[in-house]
Amino acid sequence: MNTNNNFSREISLGVNGFGRIGKLAVWHHIGRKFFNEIVVNLGRSVGTSLEDIAHYVERDSTYGSLQGFLYGHQSSPVIENLNEADGSMTIDGCRIKFLRSDRNPDRIQWRNHNVRLVVDTTGKFLDPTISPDHPEGSCRGHIESGAEKVVLSAPFKIKDEGSPIPDDAVTIVMGINDSTYDPRQHQIISAASCSTTCLAHMMKPLLNYFGPAKILSASMATIHAATGSQEVLDRLPKTGQTDLRKNRSVMNNIILTTTGAARTLSQVIPEMANIGFIAESVRIPTSTGSLIILVVNLQEDISGDSIRRALINSIYKQASEEDPEKYLLFSDKQNVSSDIIGLPRAAVIIEGLETHTRTATVSIDLKKVPGLDADLIESLPDTVIKTPVTQAVIYGWYDNEKGSYVNMLGDCVFSIAESLSL
Repeated sequence: MNTNNNFSREISLGVNGFGRIGKLAVWHHIGRKFFNEIVVNLGRSVGTSLEDIAHYVERDSTYGSLQGFLYGHQSSPVIENLNEADGSMTIDGCRIKFLRSDRNPDRIQWRNHNVRLVVDTTGKFLDPTISPDHPEGSCRGHIESGAEKVVLSAPFKIKDEGSPIPDDAVTIVMGINDSTYDPRQHQIISAASCSTTCLAHMMKPLLNYFGPAKILSASMATIHAATGSQEVLDRLPKTGQTDLRKNRSVMNNIILTTTGAARTLSQVIPEMANIGFIAESVRIPTSTGSLIILVVNLQEDISGDSIRRALINSIYKQASEEDPEKYLLFSDKQNVSSDIIGLPRAAVIIEGLETHTRTATVSIDLKKVPGLDADLIESLPDTVIKTPVTQAVIYGWYDNEKGSYVNMLGDCVFSIAESLSL
């Protein structure tokens, strides 16, 4: 048994939901040794005893055992002191308490457990405009129950699309716009999504180098591992469900679906709001490890050299070297998806070997450009202008579960926890 009771703060962290992100977030914070207690709200009875919960915590089909994650292959079990009556156990010196009664955030009563910061990983309570006493639950219910801050492990989804994001809510991606978080103002924080996190770290170096005016348009497709929203075997859709593809077997199909990465990206990088952007998602039968294929159309500088693969790679290589947190990594090796599973902290690993560029001359008929003065156009000897445009294709790997997203979510939670007044 390995124990480490040297916790940074005598503070409790709340985790609502215990699916893939919730469980791996608990792994992360047990290893990080910042919170001396983690209170996990399951919202229902699980299995037949607390031992069944310990079994789930201890083992993972993708990442192996918890003790192996913490201490390597020579480790011994790290779970002890199971208390069925109290719903608690000790994991590597950290007290973990499980709540098994209330799903609605406003009835969890975090204040009774000295929880000031909650990570909601359910994916259910994503609308910050809904009142805390809404019968179907609200992220604001956590505040009503005693928490000071709530971090959502998914992007905001406002049902009334005309409503703005409230002033006390903010979306942040670590290493991109985390400085916009104001502890005096913000109570509800979205840590975006795994795909948005990867995409933001792919776009930011290009924006820094070329500026938004030179980026004419962009598109991305994420080749994404399966998630819990998909079915193991084909089954009937639920009442009112419109996306029938997620009801098809996750093990046997490549499935086209959607992603909100483009919409969320403009919340963390405002310059993207003026750049035409399309985002698509394709689910594939793997447990984790995903890939973004980013296509960017760049305005060439007529007086300079054409944009080439070497320049694009040098931009990312320099950004990687200058990134103090190493959220962005550059690789010139031949990687496959399993190579990046569990890779610590990296939001994206640029696959430099596969960067491609192609420059072409684009003809623009000024007569068809809206807003130009008609008399001016008629006075020109030629109304068709030609300009060089380079299309760049960039590949970025990310572990959509523990390696990338959960580790960066952990950094976000850590940063917010440090801002709490003692």
